[in-house]
Amino acid sequence: APYFGTIDPKFKDLRPGYCAIEIPNTPAVHNHLGTLHAIAMCNGAELVAGLATDVSIPVGRRWIPIEMNVRYLAKATTDVSVVCDGQGIDWTVVGDVVVPVIVRDTAGKEVCRVAITMHISPER
Repeated sequence: APYFGTIDPKFKDLRPGYCAIEIPNTPAVHNHLGTLHAIAMCNGAELVAGLATDVSIPVGRRWIPIEMNVRYLAKATTDVSVVCDGQGIDWTVVGDVVVPVIVRDTAGKEVCRVAITMHISPER
């Protein structure tokens, strides 16, 4: 989706159950405080959760995000890493699956925690 390009994601890793990107902290993604905008972090979270889901579900399935719960924990004043570690998820489930995402600054401090519910169904 072209919208994901607005955060200029730098892809670090993608494999079944896992996806990691970095979002550079540039003026293009700043809020009125001069820190990384909360919605930029949400954008990154949806990107990694979607990619991890896409490479993890069985052939013949499709997915769509139906819910996003976000907890902002601290201002993001640096570049951030956005990681979806869904290696403990049963990706064979048909139905709703909660996919976790953690956003950390360059010091390793957790700045945002996200849970995205993906609805997984058979392809039509």
